[in-house]
Amino acid sequence: MSTEQELRAEIAQTRAELGETVEALAAKTDVKAQASALGARAADAARSPAVRRSMAPAAAVAALAAGVVLVVRGRRR
Repeated sequence: MSTEQELRAEIAQTRAELGETVEALAAKTDVKAQASALGARAADAARSPAVRRSMAPAAAVAALAAGVVLVVRGRRR
C-alpha cells in the first residue's frame, strides 16, 4: 500500500505533467505565434546560400519559358 508521501509525490508529478500538457495545447492554438515562427523559418531558409544556388536554375528556366512564350505570341500577330 502507498504511503501518504508517495501519494503526494504522485499527485505533484501528475499536476506538473498536466501543466505541461496545457501549455503545449495553448501553444498549438496560438495561430499568430505559429504563423510568425513559420515566416521566420521561411525567411531563414530563403537567406541560405544553398537555397539561393538551387533557385538560380529554376529562375533561368522560368525566364527561358517566358521568352519562348513572348516569341511565339509575337509570331502569331
